[in-house]
Amino acid sequence: MALSVSSLASTFSQLALPSTSAPHPPPLLRLLPSPRRAARLVLLSAAAADAPEPAADEGPEEVLAVEAEEDALVGLALRKYVKQRLPGGFAAQRITATGRRKTASARVVLQEGSGKVFINFRDAKEYLQGNPMWMEYCKVPLATLGFENNYDVFVKVQGGGLSGQAQAICLGVARALLKISPANRVPLRSEGLLTRDTRIVERKKAGLRKARKRPQFSKR
Repeated sequence: MALSVSSLASTFSQLALPSTSAPHPPPLLRLLPSPRRAARLVLLSAAAADAPEPAADEGPEEVLAVEAEEDALVGLALRKYVKQRLPGGFAAQRITATGRRKTASARVVLQEGSGKVFINFRDAKEYLQGNPMWMEYCKVPLATLGFENNYDVFVKVQGGGLSGQAQAICLGVARALLKISPANRVPLRSEGLLTRDTRIVERKKAGLRKARKRPQFSKR
């Protein structure tokens, strides 16, 4: 039996369709923060309340003074400090030695101090680019004897790269410690710190790409 147009219209009018004109309110659970987030907000607010307020009299001049004290031994000031510690230059000092590795040569001076290391009038950490292994090379002989906080090391190094220079400094420091006391030879020798490493890069050969690398062989 066919339905009439009036019956279809009445049927569609009775259907309860949701209205899209008004947006639905968000659920209440989404508005409330999670327990972990709520605890974090409480901790942040407590830390902000307990944080001390900055001093009113601390102006830019005081901040610059503090930064100047931290950077006192930088640049020309550091060069002047090293020259004051070494009157007459490296050659006029009492405890000196020379270390070599590959093509690097390091002249080392030891003085009583607190364990600072200066290389070419610069701080060792800055000169060696903060590499922990290279910085450790400079202090291995001192640490072997327990003198890492008893002597300051002043170095003038040239030639080679930073790795070879660091190992040259290690040999120079070990040789300088022998001038302090001949008894230091036994522990330093047992650690192999007094042995000059003679390995260098092998020279390139004519007709080869490197020292031993050859071009690819072609039979025809």
